[in-house]
Parts: sequence; C-alpha cells; structure tokens
Amino acid sequence: MKKHIFYLLVLFTFTLSVQSQDVIPISKTEVLVKVTDKNTSIKISEEDFNAAKGDYRQTNAVFLPNITASHTGIATTNPLMAFGSKLNQEILASNDFNPSVLNNPSQIENFATKFEIQQPLLNLDGFFQRKAAKSTMEAMLLKTARTSDYLALEVDKSYMELQLAYKAVAVLEKALEAAQANKNFIANSFTQGYVQRTDVLQVEVHMTEVQNQLQQAKSNLQNASNYLSYLMNDETYVIYQPSDSLSINALNSNTSKNISKNRSDIKAMQLATNAYEAMNKADKMAFLPRLNAFGSFELYDDEIFQGDAKGYLFGAQIQWDIFKGSKRFGKVQKSTAEVQKSKLEYKQYVSQSNLELNKAKRAFTDAENKLKLTSLAMEQSEESLRIFSNRFKEGLEKTSDVLLAETKYAQKQLAYYQTIFEYNYAQAYLQFLTKE
Repeated sequence: MKKHIFYLLVLFTFTLSVQSQDVIPISKTEVLVKVTDKNTSIKISEEDFNAAKGDYRQTNAVFLPNITASHTGIATTNPLMAFGSKLNQEILASNDFNPSVLNNPSQIENFATKFEIQQPLLNLDGFFQRKAAKSTMEAMLLKTARTSDYLALEVDKSYMELQLAYKAVAVLEKALEAAQANKNFIANSFTQGYVQRTDVLQVEVHMTEVQNQLQQAKSNLQNASNYLSYLMNDETYVIYQPSDSLSINALNSNTSKNISKNRSDIKAMQLATNAYEAMNKADKMAFLPRLNAFGSFELYDDEIFQGDAKGYLFGAQIQWDIFKGSKRFGKVQKSTAEVQKSKLEYKQYVSQSNLELNKAKRAFTDAENKLKLTSLAMEQSEESLRIFSNRFKEGLEKTSDVLLAETKYAQKQLAYYQTIFEYNYAQAYLQFLTKE
C-alpha cells in the first residue's frame, strides 16, 4: 500500500512539473523552417563551404597580378651605396668621380618609393590546382544540401516520435481510467463479499503498473519534445504539442525507385575524386617551366616622401625547377594513390547505398504487412476486452482474466501506433535514399 501511495505521489509531482511548463502547439512545417534557419549542423556545413570558397578564391592568383608598394629610407657612407643612391637621384656630378670621393664618400640620404607588379603568364600546375579547388568547393555545396536533406528526415522522424509519445500517453491515460473503474468496482464487490482480497490486490498491482507506464510515457514525451528543441537550436526547452495527430501517410512512388548517382552526397564524392585527379595533374605539371612577367616603377629623392628622380623596369622570366631532390616524384606518387583511393571509396559508397536501399525496401514491406496485422490484433483485443468485461460483471470471468485483457488491449494499441510510426518513417527514409 505504501508503495502504491509512493507511485501516486511521483506521478502527481511529475504531472505538475509538466503542467508548469509551457505547452506550445507546433506543426512539422514550422519545425522544418526553424531547423533550416537555426540548426547548428547546417551552419557548420555552410562555413565548410565558405572555407572551400575561400580556397578557390585564392587560386585567382593564377590569373591576377601581385602588386606591392614600398617606401624605404636609408643613410649610408658605403662607397657603392652612396654612388648608386646619387645616380638614382640623378644628382651625380663630375666631382663624384674623384677617387678620394668615391672611396670615402660623405653620408648621403636616399628615399625610394617603389611600385612592383608580378603577372603570371603560364603556370600549368596552378591551373589544375584551381580546378581542384573548384571541385572541392562544389562538393562542399552538395554536402550542405545533403545535410539539409538529412535534417529534413530527422525532423520527420522526431516529429512523428512526438506524435507517437502523445498517442502513448493518451492510450495509457485511458488504461488508467479503466483500471481505476475496475478498482472501484472490485472494491465495492469486496465490501459486499462477492470477491476475495486477492482480487483487490491484483487490481491494485495492475493499476500501479499502468501508472508506472504512464509516467515513462510522459518522460518519453518530454524527451521527444526536447530533441525537437535541440534540432531547432532552441534553448528554452518548452513542451511542444504536434498540431496534427499520428496517422498513416499516403503511399508515394519513391518506394520503387533506385539509388541515383545525381544524389547530392554521391555527386559530392565524385567531385572529390575529380579534385584529387586535378591535384595529381597539377603535381605532374610542376615538372614544366613557369612563365611570369614583372615590372616596377621607382621614385628617388634625398627627402622623405619626395620623388624628383624616377625610373622603371619590366621584363619576363622563365623559371624551371629541374630537380628538387625527388620531392616532386614523391608528391606525384602520393597524389596518384589518393586518386585511386578516392575512386575505390566512391565505388564502395555507391555499393553501400544500394545495400542500404534494399534493406530499407524490405523494412518498408515488413512495416506494411505488420501494419495490417497490428490493426487486426488491436480490433480483436478490443472485442475480447469487451466480452471479458461483460462476462466479469455477470460473475462469469475471473479478475485476472479481465486485467490481462485490459493489458493486452493497451499493448496492442501501442504496438499499432508504433507500427504506424515505423511505416511512415520507412517511407520517409526511402525518399531520403532515392532523392536526386
């Protein structure tokens, strides 16, 4: 009896704690909008794309010039530097060729303003590095899209779990009402001497079990609601209530489709392979010479930020690294291995996706068959409970038989709603696997 009172107190306290929290109705569309806007996983994926985009923009250096500006001031008595500074400032006089002046010049100040430009003309390895960076950026964009697809599936699943939790609470609340009615009936019958003390104890034990199940169902409801808050990046953790009830979704055509190589994650893996191939070509192109143009415009004076004398220089350079200690050979070997590895991973991933699809199709077929059986079992258990209850009131059935029938009916209802969840999720998962 003390244990029974304890369970009642726990259930009462739990109910008050749930009621004290805000219960907010929400639709699946609202959840999906908030997840798309605020979910952390999507934001992380977007930043991965931005990082890849930044790497791609860096490869603009293959086409665009490198321009620098500088201003340098020196004071020197170095014979060579002093003579060169006068020459740059265009102030060289005939007396400056005097050997004693050349060998022991007075201190001279020189301020140089210099603008330099370096323009790549032909860097074949850079072209393929740019191509690899572009493929990586596009792969990251597809990865972001697939992350959104996965979160849409997760929203579908978690929203249905919340619907299922509310169904479970409703079933067990009705079971508790029936158990309470049976308890009252048995208590009156015991007072009148129609039943034994063991019947009263059986009913009390049954009621305690239903109360415990109801408490667990309400905990599951809170857990499902909190997970929705997590997906929406909502730290208030209120209790959400679905705006619609759990029901069987209409059959869609995705259940017969196959894996498409245009699916975003599979295309992303193909682009990753393309990136490795481009990097491999870039490593091979590093054996060829590079052609770059350069130029500068210079201003010289003996006062800061002045430029009475000026000059320019331009030209082109072919640079060829003939041998770098076999380092480039090792890079080519490594990148070739990475290409082969990427191709094998792509093939393995497609094969694994097809395996998962076949498994999902079988799971959907099983859920479809199970749905028919659990629906029939629920109807039969309901009719069985009705018959047992009527016969019990006439004194033709034992208390234990009625309690067992009530338990089975509640179990069959829960199993039926669980099967609806499995059936709907199997459809959603097939759609996720076959989406292009």
